[in-house]
Amino acid sequence: MAALRLINPFMPGAGHRPPYLAGREGEKYEFRRLASQDVILENMILTGLRGVGKTVLLDEFKPIAQELGWIWIGADLSESASVSEERLVRRLLADLAVAASSIVVATEAVRAVGFEAPVTQHETTLNYDVLLVLYERTPGLVSDKLKAILEFVWEHLRGTGHRGLVFVYDEAQNLADHAEKEEYPLSVLLDVFQSIQRKKIPFLLVLTGLPTLFPKLVEARTFAERMFRVVFLRQLSQPASRDAIRKPIETEASALKLSDEVIEKIIALSAGYPYFIQFICREVFDSALVNLQAGRPPSIPVEEIIRKLDTDFFAGRWSRATDRQRDLLAVVAHLDNAADEFTTQEIVALAKKMLEKPFSSSHVTQMLVALGNAGLIYKNRHGRYSFAVPLLDQFIRRQAQNGG
Repeated sequence: MAALRLINPFMPGAGHRPPYLAGREGEKYEFRRLASQDVILENMILTGLRGVGKTVLLDEFKPIAQELGWIWIGADLSESASVSEERLVRRLLADLAVAASSIVVATEAVRAVGFEAPVTQHETTLNYDVLLVLYERTPGLVSDKLKAILEFVWEHLRGTGHRGLVFVYDEAQNLADHAEKEEYPLSVLLDVFQSIQRKKIPFLLVLTGLPTLFPKLVEARTFAERMFRVVFLRQLSQPASRDAIRKPIETEASALKLSDEVIEKIIALSAGYPYFIQFICREVFDSALVNLQAGRPPSIPVEEIIRKLDTDFFAGRWSRATDRQRDLLAVVAHLDNAADEFTTQEIVALAKKMLEKPFSSSHVTQMLVALGNAGLIYKNRHGRYSFAVPLLDQFIRRQAQNGG
């Protein structure tokens, strides 16, 4: 038994690449199409629920962009980057400096102290400090200054053989305007890139985030609807889910093989969501190894896996809701269409049947906004709502059954 290869290949985690990326060929093809534009007419929004693999897919896009001649720059957009227009500018300049810091814009002869000292050449490059000085010396509004810097950088980059720059920002749902403070970082970002692209400067914008992202962009600037191609990542198909389970085991040449029956149970439990597939497979694999070494047939400890998933993935999100918000979420979880889309009217109608203290329509609307801010619910552009966390409805029903 000691000679058997029993390495667990599955790796659940935020942004961790799975051992085999299954079922995303269509999305990669769409990115390649957008990255093949000579004039940028469409940018990309990659959106979907938590756990569908948005961050992982971004890592797959990077070599495609580089193969096509693009320079890839970007980062996570923290909430601090969206506090003000100046914070956003500094974020963009820091990322721009990664691509521009090797570009020499001036050379100066410098003599060291002493009459006989040698003369050396000092080069000024477009590093962050230089870009910031140029930005601060440029007259105009924040958007005017930022456009000028982007145009200036491209003038020096265009002769280097690169196709252009891809600006990539994950967690972009954190971007927001703040009218009460007269700060509009989101609008500035959209205005600047629209203006730059109209001048045929090849700067492609890729934003990744939760489904609240696109409605927020359109609310800030209506032209955003025509500016982006929205790619919504959903759970994997049945064949892709099977590949996500089988391929890692085959690649590792593991002594442990999962039967078709076990694989189908894993797909049913995970509903095809990539994170849940990795999580459940890792637990199944560990349990099966213990059984194998003890001479017992492999089995799926469903109750234990669900309990651990509830603790590790759902409990922290559930704790963000107040008691009254949990009452509302419990009503939503018992709707026939809880796993899809639902309306305020449907919630009000079912609450009258389920609760001693039901909700009014206006109260439901207010609470849904608060739950949206907590990352539990999102509203699409058709006035309907959905859970922002996959399989949250099942978790809530389990809490109700357990008296939680």
